[in-house]
Amino acid sequence: MLAAMPPESPKRPQPGEGHIRKRPSGRVRDRGDACPGALKLHRADDGALARLRLPTGVLTERQIRVLADAADRLGDGRLSLTSRGNLELRGLGEGCGLGLAELLREAGLLPASEAHERIRNMVVSPLAGPGVQAAARELDALLCARAWTTGLSGRFLFAVDDGRGDVAALGADVTLLAAEDDGFLLAAAGRVYRIAGPDAPAAALAAARAFLSAAETAGTGAWRIAELPRAGREMDVTGQLARAGVAAAPAPVPPTRSCAPPPPGLLAGGFVSVLARLGRVTSDQLRALLPAPEIRVTPWRGFVLPGLAGEAARSRLMELAAAGYVTEVHSPWAGVSACTGRPGCAKSLADVRADARPVGGGLPVHWSGCERRCGHPRGDWVDMVATGEGAYRQTVHTRAGGSEVMFHVKHDQKDPGLAPDVSRETVPGPRTRPTSPQQR
Repeated sequence: MLAAMPPESPKRPQPGEGHIRKRPSGRVRDRGDACPGALKLHRADDGALARLRLPTGVLTERQIRVLADAADRLGDGRLSLTSRGNLELRGLGEGCGLGLAELLREAGLLPASEAHERIRNMVVSPLAGPGVQAAARELDALLCARAWTTGLSGRFLFAVDDGRGDVAALGADVTLLAAEDDGFLLAAAGRVYRIAGPDAPAAALAAARAFLSAAETAGTGAWRIAELPRAGREMDVTGQLARAGVAAAPAPVPPTRSCAPPPPGLLAGGFVSVLARLGRVTSDQLRALLPAPEIRVTPWRGFVLPGLAGEAARSRLMELAAAGYVTEVHSPWAGVSACTGRPGCAKSLADVRADARPVGGGLPVHWSGCERRCGHPRGDWVDMVATGEGAYRQTVHTRAGGSEVMFHVKHDQKDPGLAPDVSRETVPGPRTRPTSPQQR
């Protein structure tokens, strides 16, 4: 029987908490991993929060119904989608942890060992075929079958990419990239190896073990490879692969791919893709995805339904549009995301979800209630950060640098396609490097 842990008590933010900052002792992390899970709940201002890891991103019809019912019975009737393709239940009442754990266990949404629940962090290409999906499932099984893997933090991330380069661009610690010869490229700590297909999951696990060994030697409390001295370049990945019995040949770093995530709409191969507006859905919206043989949750806060084509696909897309999903690539809400904001987060300076709207320009737009910028996208994006009293500071992050402008939000603005009023001229400035707990 899995037992749920009580929600964590809220803590007063300490200087530098949540940021990667080297302390005088040389440590980059001076506290334990407090990342929430489905069993270790986090107490937020709007109630307890449970974060459910979905290692392969795939949900069955039964699991969708269980999650929708749990949101209604135990939470606030909504679910949030995260930038790692996970789901969150919010507004959970006191003492519901055991009941929630039992529901999730019976639906097959928890591992056999509760100690492994928070380390199943994986993103998988949403349009992947059976071979890539099978590799992801085997990697998850290996993670949950080894006692030492519980030493990984709740932030250490694996990516299993089908070769198109979509999830490989999300900054995972260990990436498996499908190759044309049915093999995989393993990428970790700046090194790339060519691996036979059947060995790919074991190779990814060996790279994770190399990280834990390097982190123990460094003694800095690192949670991710990028936090190691020299960004993990001294990790013994080659030795760990040999000890795991995995044949690996060094390979050149593949050219950078610029594959966009699946857009909303009808996609080749019999897929229907939709986005959740601002990354949240009601329980009824979740049920509206049914019937479907399976539902895939994406790291871009959306869902992909496979096995649909022709008139059936067009009909389903119309139904999901009526349910409130973003179903058109040209929708002004495609690419707009937001953190939780008030009243759920005590650190937020604004009711971000009430303020968030498209601002134009063609780049993803993320609205944040504080400087932590939880859940912001990677790559080029528009950063909207609350400064208090209805104002937001906008920074456009591109490879060429950044520029800033101050916005004041009008709450009576009726047209969601219009930008808030500009109250100050654009000020060119250097590109900043925001920190985000969900990206680290």
